[in-house]
Amino acid sequence: MKDKRTYTKLKEHGEDITHENETSLEVSAITDQYRSDLKKYQERESKYIQTENQLAGTKQIVINMAKTIRELKNENDSLKAEKARLIEDIQLLEMQIKTDTE
Repeated sequence: MKDKRTYTKLKEHGEDITHENETSLEVSAITDQYRSDLKKYQERESKYIQTENQLAGTKQIVINMAKTIRELKNENDSLKAEKARLIEDIQLLEMQIKTDTE
């Protein structure tokens, strides 16, 4: 009958197998490092998304402010023109009053 040993050489039978436990510890350490790196990456990605959203919001605020500034400038120009027209009307009325009283 054939020998059922899994070792091919007799001296392998006495070999220390503690390296098998070390391998599982290495895998565990690598897994822990991977989880740590993944968490850091997720935190950075979250911060990036947050910053990107803040930037988009700020950009929209700037666009709205620029629009408001243009509208206010146009209104200011219109009011200046109206003021100049009213000053002319006042001067004409004052001249007319002066000529009527004479």
